[in-house]
Amino acid sequence: MLTASESEHDVSSALQAGARGYILKGSSGAEVIETVRAVFRGEPYVAPCLAAQLFTQMGKRTEVAANEPAIDLTTHEEEILALVSSGMTNKEIANCLHLTERTVTHRMTGIRPKAKVRNRVEAMLMFRRKADS
Repeated sequence: MLTASESEHDVSSALQAGARGYILKGSSGAEVIETVRAVFRGEPYVAPCLAAQLFTQMGKRTEVAANEPAIDLTTHEEEILALVSSGMTNKEIANCLHLTERTVTHRMTGIRPKAKVRNRVEAMLMFRRKADS
């Protein structure tokens, strides 16, 4: 699906309806071509910024469903953690969220004590476990 909508509801609805890829109209030509090729190979694709929103929402629903105490993260910290868990660097995250790389680094520093993790890898693993459960 090639669209201008960044709504989490629209992304979820499209994927549930059978879309194998979801890319935004503002994407570069090269990114659109690579996305079409990836989907043709059978690989699903969601634009990284949108994937972060979906992961964040999945994590919130999982916490509520499991009755686990929620980690008190800001929306930006949750988005950053979701993008970190997808393998993005601080520079890529900064570009995606229209922040400076220094801001991303600063927010990651704030995430670690809140999530009770010692480093980026532990934060990523914690986030993935929550998303998978």
